[in-house]
Amino acid sequence: MKTVSSLYDLRIARLFLKGTVGLVPTMGCLHEGHLSLIKRAKEECGHVIVTIFVNPTQFGPNEDLSTYPRDLERDSSLIQPLGVDLVWNPSTEAMYPPGHQTWVEVEALTRPLEGALRPTHFRGVTTVVAKLFNATQPDKAYFGQKDAQQAAVIGQMTRDLNFPIEIVVCPIVREADGLAMSSRNKYLSGEERKAAAVLFRALSAAKEAYEAGEREGELIRRKMKEVLAGEPLAQMQYVSCADYDTLAELDVIKGRTLLSMAVFLGKTRLIDNIVLG
Repeated sequence: MKTVSSLYDLRIARLFLKGTVGLVPTMGCLHEGHLSLIKRAKEECGHVIVTIFVNPTQFGPNEDLSTYPRDLERDSSLIQPLGVDLVWNPSTEAMYPPGHQTWVEVEALTRPLEGALRPTHFRGVTTVVAKLFNATQPDKAYFGQKDAQQAAVIGQMTRDLNFPIEIVVCPIVREADGLAMSSRNKYLSGEERKAAAVLFRALSAAKEAYEAGEREGELIRRKMKEVLAGEPLAQMQYVSCADYDTLAELDVIKGRTLLSMAVFLGKTRLIDNIVLG
């Protein structure tokens, strides 16, 4: 496994990767969810590139950019046994050189849900992912279902900009109590960590209602809210029952549907989702 930081060294190393290349973009602080993406890429591609870059442009002014965990040595030790060919760990200056003024924006899909609360977030995501695609030239790129809106937005960008890349969305990896694995779980206190299982309980209750025949979107949303309200440490930011493709809120569930939510446990903001249909 080779680790490089400059764009020049990346491009030189990329020349030697013949055959299909899978890309796994990350912000580091790797966990089993990230490793599942790498394993999937290894199964499907001849070579795998992992990028580790904490992207400043997707953080809002009051978010956790300065405290986001960074540990390249630990991340490398987790990646090494998986047969990754190349790790790219660029600097902020390499990704956003002085005078940078070009952005990639996806419109309608970025407006609801996360985009409504974090208005500059997806512009940062799509810009950095476009840069990663240009730099690494992959055949496939792997993203987690936990960031469902992000995956949808990146898929839209890839189609709109004619990137010859297949976007592969992989299942959420969960802890034993259902909590979706996330780098931000490290921020939770012991009490908050126990309470965080309420997100999956709320989603599961809504899924059970759906499987019992409920199709009214508002009643599905109400079911999630009721479960969240039963946990004193959980402060709901939003719950959603939306069309999987458009992310428009549904009055009546008819096809594939995304149930999603954002919840604060103390100062830690967690997101989770499941797909119906």
